[in-house]
Amino acid sequence: MKTAAAIGMIAAAFGLNAFAAENNQSPPASAAAQATPAGGKGAAAMQQAASANKYLFAFFYEKDDEATRAARKTFDEGVKKITPAAESVAVDRTAAGEIALAAKYGLAQAPMPLVLAIAPNGAVTGGIRGGDLNEQRLQDAVASPGLQRCLKALQDRKLVFVCLQNGQTKENDAAMKGVNEFKADAQLGESTVVVKVDPSDPKEAKLLLQLKADPKAQTASTAMLAPPGMMVTKLDGPTSKDALKAALQKATASCAPGSGCCSAPKK
Repeated sequence: MKTAAAIGMIAAAFGLNAFAAENNQSPPASAAAQATPAGGKGAAAMQQAASANKYLFAFFYEKDDEATRAARKTFDEGVKKITPAAESVAVDRTAAGEIALAAKYGLAQAPMPLVLAIAPNGAVTGGIRGGDLNEQRLQDAVASPGLQRCLKALQDRKLVFVCLQNGQTKENDAAMKGVNEFKADAQLGESTVVVKVDPSDPKEAKLLLQLKADPKAQTASTAMLAPPGMMVTKLDGPTSKDALKAALQKATASCAPGSGCCSAPKK
């Protein structure tokens, strides 16, 4: 996709695309979107963290060797310092109750140990190899609320409209017009998620940087993303459903056949 460079983006910001590429896999899918076997320690930890509205850091391992023990020590010490406070769990991917969980996250053949950062909404916001673990990498895997929602939708294979506006931006209603019509379309609505973000919110600085958006912009803007994390279009001011559909069709046409670089537009 010609516009993909602007957004190698959301997944790349947390190391997800790099991990997937090296293992010939898609980025991990949303935890909330996948069923996991009952009784697994990993699945139970995810449910508990989500119920408490906390992040979960999952340490996947296979062997109890020196490298794993060293990485685990760094992991345990680092998670304690994460803000806001997070939950953690160690998962032996070879354990009977965890094999399906590891497979669903694309970790069946991945080098171990490896840490996944899972947001309260189920989005995977970071993947860190054991040898790369440190406190800063763990903290950096915590995504802002807006970025969490974007990642969740993309990992669920949905289109995302990131609507950047607040009480001070102009043309808010006009910017939402095309987005709302697109979302209301019977064929497009179910595969579309709308994420509103205040561009002046300092917590969303990383998301705005990835979108190449100005936090001090005076006019509302709209970015359309397609899985796994491609920028379809970015517009300032008014939007229309026809223009958004045309941008999606153009972007889809530029994808290589079978590449899976974005979702095909529904007719």
